[in-house]
Amino acid sequence: MIDIREDDLLALSAQVLDTLLRDHTTGKNIFWATHDYEVLGSAYNYHSEILPHLITGEHGMVIRPRVLKTKEQQTDRAKDMAEVFTPSWVCNAQNNLIDEAWFFDERSGKAERRRKDVFNVEDTTSHTWQATTDKIEFPKGKTWKDYVRATRMEITCGEAPYLVSRYDATTGEPIPLHERIGLLDRKLRVVSENVDVSGEWLEWAQVAYKNTYGFEWQGDNLLLAREALLWTFIEYYQAKFHKAPLLKSINYIAYIISWNLWQMDGLKGVVPDSCRNGVTEKIQTLFGEEERILHCPGCQQEDIRRHNGTYCLIRDWGNDKKKIRFIDLMK
Repeated sequence: MIDIREDDLLALSAQVLDTLLRDHTTGKNIFWATHDYEVLGSAYNYHSEILPHLITGEHGMVIRPRVLKTKEQQTDRAKDMAEVFTPSWVCNAQNNLIDEAWFFDERSGKAERRRKDVFNVEDTTSHTWQATTDKIEFPKGKTWKDYVRATRMEITCGEAPYLVSRYDATTGEPIPLHERIGLLDRKLRVVSENVDVSGEWLEWAQVAYKNTYGFEWQGDNLLLAREALLWTFIEYYQAKFHKAPLLKSINYIAYIISWNLWQMDGLKGVVPDSCRNGVTEKIQTLFGEEERILHCPGCQQEDIRRHNGTYCLIRDWGNDKKKIRFIDLMK
């Protein structure tokens, strides 16, 4: 089943669903940020928060992956938001290039520096791949722990096909666990190959999630991406230990995901549509209350550091879990 039902998440834990809907920048829930659902009522307006009761029960089929949406909806979203999802074979090829660069050995001869076919062997003719079966070997000076700690991010992530590959985002075909190609899939494979104790596995899975990021504009896509990352954790744990993880472990992974996959206008670094342009604001002056029209200097000057919108926060897990603005990571 490629579509993770919100009713199933609610049955698992209301707290889990609440966490996956959380926006840590605003202190509210993520919002729809699309006009697609407005026909359902005012609670589904563009700027309305996504609340649990709006997507469960009688509304349990409201949010669906792109491949299960109508062709008309897919076309409209492509026009309005340039939403075009990438086939898994393309995601795999690009993720393989990342690993080829990461797995080079600085101490080896130049010809040996880049390692191909680390996680799978591509067939460029049929646009398929075959997963390698041997345990992943690491180059001199690097360990499996370094790989799990390596920072990875998918920008404008949609349903996050570069991070986790439960299904092909363009065809809807499910992908078996051992053939998955996402950046986070690869980290969890490495953890499973090197750790056999449940507690230690959970610890390193958390490290993998804390070092995997993504952002997205539209709220429905963001929720689908968060759900996919959470379900991926459950599936890898079950495959390794032949039982479901404890609810407290699921809750904590959901919490990490709610920080590391966030809602953002990637060009501005702010919550989508939070900049104030042409807005009349009342201010107090020495001569009493006056009105002035606000304009966003960042929008006018195309300066990412001067927007008057709400800059998005992320968590620095390695620095006392400090909250920082995403744009402050940019040089």
